[in-house]
Amino acid sequence: MTENRDLENKEEILKLEDLPGVGPKTAEKLREAGFTDLISIAVMPASELAEILGITQSSAMKIINAARSALKMDFITAYELLERQKKIGYITTGSKSLDKLLGGYGIPTQAITEAFGEYGTGKSQLGFQLCVNVQLPPEKGGLDGDAIFIDTENTFRPKRIMEMAEAVGLDPLEALKRIRYVRAYSSDHQMLIVEKIPDLVRKENLNLKLIVVDSFTGLFRAEYLGRGSLAERQQKLNKHLHDLQRLADRYNCAVYITNQVMARPDILFGDPTQAIGGHIVAHGATYRIYLRKSKGEKRIARLVDAPDLPPMEAVFRITPEGIRD
Repeated sequence: MTENRDLENKEEILKLEDLPGVGPKTAEKLREAGFTDLISIAVMPASELAEILGITQSSAMKIINAARSALKMDFITAYELLERQKKIGYITTGSKSLDKLLGGYGIPTQAITEAFGEYGTGKSQLGFQLCVNVQLPPEKGGLDGDAIFIDTENTFRPKRIMEMAEAVGLDPLEALKRIRYVRAYSSDHQMLIVEKIPDLVRKENLNLKLIVVDSFTGLFRAEYLGRGSLAERQQKLNKHLHDLQRLADRYNCAVYITNQVMARPDILFGDPTQAIGGHIVAHGATYRIYLRKSKGEKRIARLVDAPDLPPMEAVFRITPEGIRD
């Protein structure tokens, strides 16, 4: 009866302790695990909550449903969705041409943007530039926010960040302090890092507006070899993508991932380049950009997939100052 009353009076559910079956001790256990608000409970899988609290999945589902009811995560009109999406922010890439490719403003929050291409096409450079530009004020194309950079291939270079920061008028050393860096050494470590991000945000009081994973598939590709391990690899990639999307929704932040490619020998005509990760990554990323080399500093970006934009191409440059037209 108490649980039913709590669900009916969902407007009274304001904090974790208000959820049915969650007392002070349970709420503290959730906070220690990095789940500090209702939205973090509402979007988590029942199996994960059950494991954290040591309860059954049905009990966990009741708690999750109560959180969803309190947040009114139910059917809404398309007009209400439009109003919600007005909260989406954008991070400029530094190139008006590349921004136009993405709708005119840059990389959006609440979404995963994937860039794939051969080595030297600018995938990491774009990630560095976003880590700098996210710190800019909104009127200059930023979100005045902090960034997290997850490095799986030892690509991160602080000196490059300093060059880019100075070029846009930021203090280079202060810009470095607003980027949290971590090196991932295995695919499981990479997934664990993402799971621990809420704890980092809480402890350091971050205004998290960008997560970069460079590269997203590299460690998975190295560890899961052969067709026999393909199913397990794809399952883990799928969970990893969903964890990142939940963070994008929870913190209204942008997620930028880079992806490796392979050449398909069965393609005799046209471009044989194909992104790693198959349909799982293709469906999990909201926006997909294919990068390829051109002459000198020039790079060509093609928008391969987007829910609200037509396929098109843009040309940009990688200069000593960063990404430019």
